[in-house]
Amino acid sequence: MAAYFLVSAGLLGRDGEHGVGSKPAWGVIRTMRWRSIKGPAIAMRALTRLAALALIAGALGACSLFDKDAIAPDEPADKLYNEGLFLLNSKKDAKEAAKKFEEVDRQHPYSEWARKALVMSAYAYYQAGSYEECINSARRYVTLHPGSPDAVYAQFLIGSSYFDQIPEISRDQERAEKAVQAFEELVRKHPDSEYAVAARRKIEIARDQLAGKEMHLGRQMMDERNFTGAIGRFKVVVLRLTEAYLSLGIVDEAQTSAAVLGHNFPDSRWYKDAYALMQSRGLQPNENKGSWLSQAFKKFARAL
Repeated sequence: MAAYFLVSAGLLGRDGEHGVGSKPAWGVIRTMRWRSIKGPAIAMRALTRLAALALIAGALGACSLFDKDAIAPDEPADKLYNEGLFLLNSKKDAKEAAKKFEEVDRQHPYSEWARKALVMSAYAYYQAGSYEECINSARRYVTLHPGSPDAVYAQFLIGSSYFDQIPEISRDQERAEKAVQAFEELVRKHPDSEYAVAARRKIEIARDQLAGKEMHLGRQMMDERNFTGAIGRFKVVVLRLTEAYLSLGIVDEAQTSAAVLGHNFPDSRWYKDAYALMQSRGLQPNENKGSWLSQAFKKFARAL
């Protein structure tokens, strides 16, 4: 490139020799020296042109050097993936491992290694306790690869990330609700998978937490003599109990809780949900008068 500018300026011959045409370099210098005596202005312009071209040639060379440094070649996908595994398993550095797995996806986005690395980045973030990053990676995996065998595991990581963040019952239970939603989606789409059993168990724990929250709020409302609000909270609790008892196989208590809802709140959507749940199992609400729940609601009704 620099040679082109010199040829254009007439300072490098087309045949590669210095000077105009085939004249040697010393002839150019001698000619410029002679012209400096005869015409100082012409000589100054020639020197200025030489200086400018030298700057251009130097700049072009510098740019080529910077370009070589700026564009680093991609590393092999399997090398990056194995480095991530090493950081995760041997170094116990889950966050750095996740970054390595993400680098596989960035450098080799359409490869099989990228698919594997995406679910591994979700797992690494989960191990590091970076739950939001885990959820984002796992959701992206489920969206991009819904038919993959690892999609069920990615969905399990989403639910587990919410589940592990469930706070005690006096605080907001949004994460418990999201955990239930994520695990229910897993059970619906992959009912026979190895993760479905654990998902069902965590659903029940999260539902118990939600029921505990409603009971906590209901008691607060009772103390404040806000009986209408308390009734609404307790209806949710009884519905949760119906779901939990059925999941645990305690049919008698499930029938009782559904019957208590029907007896006390026959037109509520909670009873309709409980009744539909019973019918889906081929059962009917049937109150056991000696049940603790039946006795508790009798006392509650007398308190009102």
